[in-house]
Amino acid sequence: MHVARGLIRTRFLTRFCPRAAPVNVTRAAGYANLRRQKGLAMHDTWPRLERIAFPSIRRGPLDTLQVNIGYRCNQSCVHCHVNAGPHRKEEMSGEVIDTVLAFLARKRVPALDITGGAPELNPHFRRLVRAARAIGVQVMDRCNLTILEVAGQEELAHFLARERVEIVASLPCYLEENVDRQRGKGVFDASIRGLRQLNALGYGRAETGLVVNLVYNPQGPSLPPPQRTLEEDYRRVLGERYGVVFNRLYALANMPIQRFGAILIANGEFERYLDLLRRAHLDANLEHVMCRNLISVDWRGYIYDCDFNQMLDLPLKHDARERVHLSELLDAEIEGQPIRVAGHCYGCTAGQGSSCGGALAQAAGRSA
Repeated sequence: MHVARGLIRTRFLTRFCPRAAPVNVTRAAGYANLRRQKGLAMHDTWPRLERIAFPSIRRGPLDTLQVNIGYRCNQSCVHCHVNAGPHRKEEMSGEVIDTVLAFLARKRVPALDITGGAPELNPHFRRLVRAARAIGVQVMDRCNLTILEVAGQEELAHFLARERVEIVASLPCYLEENVDRQRGKGVFDASIRGLRQLNALGYGRAETGLVVNLVYNPQGPSLPPPQRTLEEDYRRVLGERYGVVFNRLYALANMPIQRFGAILIANGEFERYLDLLRRAHLDANLEHVMCRNLISVDWRGYIYDCDFNQMLDLPLKHDARERVHLSELLDAEIEGQPIRVAGHCYGCTAGQGSSCGGALAQAAGRSA
């Protein structure tokens, strides 16, 4: 009888984190390599996306500076919209880091969202964090957890705790098999070890104020399940099996650009997935997309409406200029200006509103 109950419970837990793999990774990887050999960029999904209309939206007050400080990563995940990996060499220089800090101070921006790649691999990462915290800026680190075990990063967890950095950590399932399929063999175990290390430092415990939020991504071209129900399953499984605690879970849709976009095209699923996102669109989510209160900065210092537009090379327009550097905005005002939108933006307004931006807006304690 105990075995039967266990089987029933396992089926209940895995309904949002299925064992079946809807993405043909081998075929898609071969397709992406072929495209690179022909000199085609993986973000050439844009011609398909720009044909799709999206409701017009305008920028509100700026409360978050999102900075991608490098595309290098110790992982190469199937769903990655950045196409990050160990082979990438782009990284933000010390001079651009100085511009970021000057902008934060001049504009009094309350939150800095540091992303990558694995942002911690940039040699200026810790200086950026220290300096931003010194002027009272809330810092969020998009951490993949496995970076905590990379050579040279042994003290990273302690550093993040000392600076009271809010961690947003990707853990796309609570099942080992699914995480390793999406992110690589051994990633799940390393992620659990990373979470335990963070928990030992006080992360994930309400009384400490040290916040670690987890991020779920679907295994393929489907919408994420209801966030609250999935979070309950994550808490139960990770707590009972591994003794892990966390603050919040955010269920995000995969964006049809870069590596994931190439996979969709390879498998003939691009149009179907875009149609799914469009049919799930809710006008109410337009009020809470993070691009309304955020600008994204690439490793060179150029600015975009969001991280997704950065990956599509769609720069933020200002004063009719096509490409603007962050240093040019030190004394400029961009509130009220239109945001560049297209078909991919439905990924931020589908269902519960599942963009990365929406997740971090909640993580920072703002309405989302």
